Amino acid sequence: MRLSPKTMKWALRIYPPFFFQRIWVKNILDNYLGADLKIFKSIFNINSNNTIFGGTIFSAIDPFYPILLDQYFKHQGILRTVAWLKTAHIEYRKPGRTSMQFSIRLDEEVLKEALETIQTHGKVVKTFATHVYDKKGTLCAVAHNEIYIRNLDFDFDSYYKQKASQEANPIQQ
Repeated sequence: MRLSPKTMKWALRIYPPFFFQRIWVKNILDNYLGADLKIFKSIFNINSNNTIFGGTIFSAIDPFYPILLDQYFKHQGILRTVAWLKTAHIEYRKPGRTSMQFSIRLDEEVLKEALETIQTHGKVVKTFATHVYDKKGTLCAVAHNEIYIRNLDFDFDSYYKQKASQEANPIQQ
């Protein structure tokens, strides 16, 4: 579904997994080029060390690149896509003793390249890094998310036939 950034922001604010883990979407940028989020420390998301549970931090980061990229492509005319987190790695550097925040920014050159790839190959895989900070500006976590996006309307049969033909006849290229 193609949504405006403002509608997406409010939908995610009341999304139960975010709401109960105290993950707050502060802003989604125009054209889905980024998002700003905050994780409020509360009784709902602290562990036995009185720090923010690592799963909450991971949950906050997990869906955002697929959401932003999916909506970006939809606004570029690729209306039927599937986007998901293919692999992820998170490195916890310091305990989250206070509320935390992070920003996601998508580079327009990377987006143009991804758009061209999905238009010509039907799918694209990109990896993005996110840095999570506490209230004092201390880096607490770094996540690396590999995102897979596929154009559901892409004709893979024709694509693979053409590719096989080119590989069988390399001189004609």
